[in-house]
Amino acid sequence: MATIMLAEDEPVLRMLIGDTLEDEGHELDIACDGEEALQKIGQNEYDLIILDYMMPKLTGFEVLQQLKQMDDKKAVKVLILSAKSQHTEQEKMRAAGADDFMPKPFSPMDLVRKVEEMLA
Repeated sequence: MATIMLAEDEPVLRMLIGDTLEDEGHELDIACDGEEALQKIGQNEYDLIILDYMMPKLTGFEVLQQLKQMDDKKAVKVLILSAKSQHTEQEKMRAAGADDFMPKPFSPMDLVRKVEEMLA
């Protein structure tokens, strides 16, 4: 069982992802915007952080940049979710330290496979 931070501003998607990952046995911590995500990341330990690219207050990209500045958090795996699926956006995320990228929309089972792959 992994501890996962999910930062997603869309309530329906947040619930779908949360329920799916909890059904797989993972412990979930949820943030509704980038600012809340960064605060929780600073206070807790996670095996995986899932960030929506476009969120209020701080974007997933801005959270990623700040996360990678924290010495004790640099090794945490990060998955970016985004409707912006252009190759240039994916490269920008990877250059900033994201471990993987999943374009929206996606099926819950594809997400589960990606999460399991990243946690292996």
